[in-house]
Amino acid sequence: MAAISTVSQGQKPDKLIYKIGEVSALTGIPASVIRFWESEFRYLRPKRTQSGQRFYRQTDIDRLMEIKTLLYEKRLTIEGCRQELKRRKESPARENTPGYLDEIRSQLREILEILS
Repeated sequence: MAAISTVSQGQKPDKLIYKIGEVSALTGIPASVIRFWESEFRYLRPKRTQSGQRFYRQTDIDRLMEIKTLLYEKRLTIEGCRQELKRRKESPARENTPGYLDEIRSQLREILEILS
């Protein structure tokens, strides 16, 4: 009989795809809560096999941890969490905007002129 490997909370196995039990062990979130969050957040949609088994990627796990932080640490409601995720999606980081590097270069040139 083959040994079944278990994953303790916080430990990250070297895999690309995880089953819900593994995700639960990694994140400390019960599988039932993960399934509930899938129904509440469009943001969270793991791939499924034809038989309906969920397969999670690292991005899915990162999203779960983000939701966990918002709900448990920041103490937001489900609706508040949805709004925060929507706000984050709509307002991308400034670093991703066109011209950001040009702006930095310009500021660095001004600093160089002041120092010269």
